[in-house]
Amino acid sequence: MTTRRELLCDTVISVLAAEGGRGLTHRAVDRAAGVPLGTTKNYFPTREALLRAAAERMTRLHAEAVARLRDTTPADVTPTRVAELYPALLRRAVLEDPAHLLAMAELYLEAVRRPAVREALGRMVVSNAEAGASLHRAAGLPSTARDAGLLDAYFLGVAVSLLALPADALRATGLDDPYALGLGLFRAAVPPTTDSGHRDQPLHAGRDEPGGHDGDRPAASGTCRR
Repeated sequence: MTTRRELLCDTVISVLAAEGGRGLTHRAVDRAAGVPLGTTKNYFPTREALLRAAAERMTRLHAEAVARLRDTTPADVTPTRVAELYPALLRRAVLEDPAHLLAMAELYLEAVRRPAVREALGRMVVSNAEAGASLHRAAGLPSTARDAGLLDAYFLGVAVSLLALPADALRATGLDDPYALGLGLFRAAVPPTTDSGHRDQPLHAGRDEPGGHDGDRPAASGTCRR
């Protein structure tokens, strides 16, 4: 069951995504969460505390999602199947549920000027990278937190471009095929390994998991559009 604190943290993420950093206020969170005015300030007294709470909540949600995915991953999963999570994750982040991606981008901007937010963001990035590397190693990939962190950084830059740029710019720069992009990001950051002796088993990731998707490959000419 979601606690009041978790509800407020989730609402901070939603407000940050919808209104940007300038729109994140205690009153805005109170209104969006449907709680009495002053409630958010009781839990998170400063704006910096709101931003730290968003980073910590996103870290926790990501770790829980990766753990659920690990629990349902077949023992003989191949590196190929793990790689194919990333096109699905890119599609979801851009087309289906961009709130966390937008909130993440806002946190990066806030962290440039706010040391406390930078520290919270740093903890989130390291935690996410360690969780990603653990998932990769379950498929026999020699992945480290450094590899997974680089993949996450690549992913964030590409995903923000897909959200921000018009379709003609995406086509002109080769960013109009989210499936190929997702695989390319994975292959650019994660060391390969021999994939012999394994059967490809699908990872049954739901919408709450990193890479949750319906298993369909987007058409090569498809452009991510909001």
